[in-house]
Amino acid sequence: MDDIARALAGGKDALNEYESKRLLAAAGIPVCREALAEDAEEAAKIAAGFGYPVVLKAAGSSLYHKTEVGGIALNLKGGAEIREEGKRLLAIPGCEAILVQEMVPGNREIVCGLLRDVQFGPCVMFGLGGIFTELLQDVVFRVAPLAEYDAMQMMADIRTAKVLDPFRGEAAVDRKALAQALVSLGQIGLSRPEVEAIDINPLKIRKDGSPVAVDALVKIRKAT
Repeated sequence: MDDIARALAGGKDALNEYESKRLLAAAGIPVCREALAEDAEEAAKIAAGFGYPVVLKAAGSSLYHKTEVGGIALNLKGGAEIREEGKRLLAIPGCEAILVQEMVPGNREIVCGLLRDVQFGPCVMFGLGGIFTELLQDVVFRVAPLAEYDAMQMMADIRTAKVLDPFRGEAAVDRKALAQALVSLGQIGLSRPEVEAIDINPLKIRKDGSPVAVDALVKIRKAT
């Protein structure tokens, strides 16, 4: 039984962040290095193995908006503060575990995802991410399946397309890798009817230009 089947059997309507990114990784979409911890002590051990700094997040299938409940702790650099923050996160309602992640460097953030339109079926979304997603609403959509050409055109169609060029000493975005991620999102929508929506925000661009998903939510439903 995979994560989606297990979640549906448990009456859930979404995967937790860790499960969401496992689905993405299985489809070939790059995700950040991370691991789940059951308690603060385990989180500290995992972080020491990753190397500092790290990010801790409250993990739970009902935690759609972790920032609003204080469910994210950034730039942690030692065992003591990781244990302290880990205990705090576990006290948040809906928190089922602690997600320990590498701290991904890079100044650019992209949003991409999948939704199911009543008329057109699975559609892939791409645009400017992070705190600017709702503010600027600079996103475009394409109906799945996507070819690489379609994904490249999506990148050119956003108003802030220049963010994909060399930026503040950082390399241009690896457009081919980013295009493949968009194509893969469309394939998930076509092959997994249980997936109702996917939200990757942000997909960060590393300093070398490579994209990596650092936060994701997959909403699910029983296939009809």
